[in-house]
Amino acid sequence: MYRAAAWKIVLFLVCLGPLAWLAANALLGELGANPIEAANRLLGDWALRFLLITLAISPLARLTRWSSLTDFRRMLGLFAFFYACLHIANYIAIDHFFDWKAVWLDLTKRSFITVGMAGFIFLLPLAATSTGAMMRRLGHRRWKRLHGLVYPAAILVVIHFFMMVRGIPFEPLAYAFVLAILLGLRIRLARR
Repeated sequence: MYRAAAWKIVLFLVCLGPLAWLAANALLGELGANPIEAANRLLGDWALRFLLITLAISPLARLTRWSSLTDFRRMLGLFAFFYACLHIANYIAIDHFFDWKAVWLDLTKRSFITVGMAGFIFLLPLAATSTGAMMRRLGHRRWKRLHGLVYPAAILVVIHFFMMVRGIPFEPLAYAFVLAILLGLRIRLARR
């Protein structure tokens, strides 16, 4: 029990690493010519990475028979949501200075933002029901069905990334490939 708690503390601190890196580079003026865009990109990238890491936990635990890995899934999923919230907050507060009309215009006119926001909306009920108390209140079957929203959320976030990238989308293709493998593994393991 003590070791699991210690590992959770270590993981928590590691998960804050990208935010610490961003803060340090922002303070040092090392975010390049467009620091707002660089910050938004980094926060979005880490939201996607944590989402994919979260999706990898169950298949990895089953394939390796290392069931204690699942003890970290909730924290990783909440970090995916945390970085997604920071990504959106940076976009609304720093990029648009709370100009809600401009945000609404972007949301309705720029399809990659619409798709990204749809992915975020799928994540909202997952974060809201991530506690043990909510799992008991909903019942395991309904809770598990609700948390199946993570799959369309991940797909939408990868599509959001694809739509946003100009030129050859090597990085979004890599994330799409990882997501396809994870979804394929989950389907295969569910049939066993």
